[in-house]
Amino acid sequence: MFRYLRRVVGGPDAARDLTQEVFLRVSRAGVPDSTAMGRRAWVFRIARNLALNHVRDGHRRPPTVEVTDPVVPATQELSVALSRAIAALPALDRDIFLLREAAGLRYDEIAGACDITESTVRTRLHQARQALRAELGASLDLRAQRGVRVSPAGSRHHDR
Repeated sequence: MFRYLRRVVGGPDAARDLTQEVFLRVSRAGVPDSTAMGRRAWVFRIARNLALNHVRDGHRRPPTVEVTDPVVPATQELSVALSRAIAALPALDRDIFLLREAAGLRYDEIAGACDITESTVRTRLHQARQALRAELGASLDLRAQRGVRVSPAGSRHHDR
């Protein structure tokens, strides 16, 4: 849940607050009479709605990248490129992609959380992945044009 919200709202502080709010709302609400998958989709629908409200209310910050190892600049650049590419996706495509990749939901759970059909989930996820491949491919091509390559150890070398 936290990973999904962190990607959607752009930072760990807001994601922590929203994660807490999701579970407060879940604990206060009557759990729907459904399967485990249906309840999981219901929880993520609450999370998605809170995140959309947060963004809509203007609390969105630019995407941030958490740096865990400052010795690996190539990884940082890739992380920044990935964050920008995800942020550039249309809102529904971004939500579907993050629900699948960050939260690990199945197609039927994503459909329930987003109130769309499974075929729409498949189509939009495919479109999101294609857009990310194109965007990240362009970013990596630009790096190659600048003459930067990454060694197996993660350090950068200039070919000039």
